[in-house]
Amino acid sequence: MDFVLSGVAACGACLFTNPLEVVKTRMQLQGELKSRGTYQVYYRNVFHAFYTIGKVDGLAGLQKGLVPGLFYQFFMNGVRLGSYAVIESSGYIHTNGRVSAAKTTLAGAVAGVVGAVMGSPVYLVKTHLQSQATSTIAVGHQHKHQGMIHALRAIHRQHGILGLWRGSSAAVPRVSVGSAAQLSTFSSSKELVIDLQGQLYKGFSDCFSKTLKKEGLTGLYKGLGASYFRLGPHTILSLFFWEELRKFYKTFR
Repeated sequence: MDFVLSGVAACGACLFTNPLEVVKTRMQLQGELKSRGTYQVYYRNVFHAFYTIGKVDGLAGLQKGLVPGLFYQFFMNGVRLGSYAVIESSGYIHTNGRVSAAKTTLAGAVAGVVGAVMGSPVYLVKTHLQSQATSTIAVGHQHKHQGMIHALRAIHRQHGILGLWRGSSAAVPRVSVGSAAQLSTFSSSKELVIDLQGQLYKGFSDCFSKTLKKEGLTGLYKGLGASYFRLGPHTILSLFFWEELRKFYKTFR
């Protein structure tokens, strides 16, 4: 059940962050292998890209690749977070009852590798579909896929079964590093919050004021880099949905 809940949580986050993936893909493909100043700039920045895609392709254009995106999140994060949950519940990430930074980092990395390999084919399809646009704002190669199933068949027909895992060699190290940073930070932060409840602070306001007074403004931002090592919005939504779904399941099972 941990795998299912993890996948559903990630899908919930994907509904909100998929437009960012569309924009990111278009901006990465713009001017591919061309010298600066030698190509048409359709997307000047993130905000201009949102406006341009919405204006030309409509609001639906900002959700291109959503179906494979949901499948990717369900399989990749279902396996990744589900595997980590199993490792966590088995007690592996703890040493003498405390969260071990080394063990959580290793567990997060391993879970990320497995998830990345599992989700690689649909991630490839998602990228193909997100790059497709009206000719007036199209960037990169246009694959002309009619949907996820059509894309999977076309890739398999052209490149064979291994062709579905093209690009996985780049995705595995990216996801493993991000997963290690994300999940180790998550476990350590959760343990810290549990430790501090009822001991140092009387509530949120008390915690905020004491931290600001003792540690200064920078104290409120400790761990920011690690927490947002990957996509901030997706990380927050995924883990929030994951934790809440697990609580809900445990309450009613």
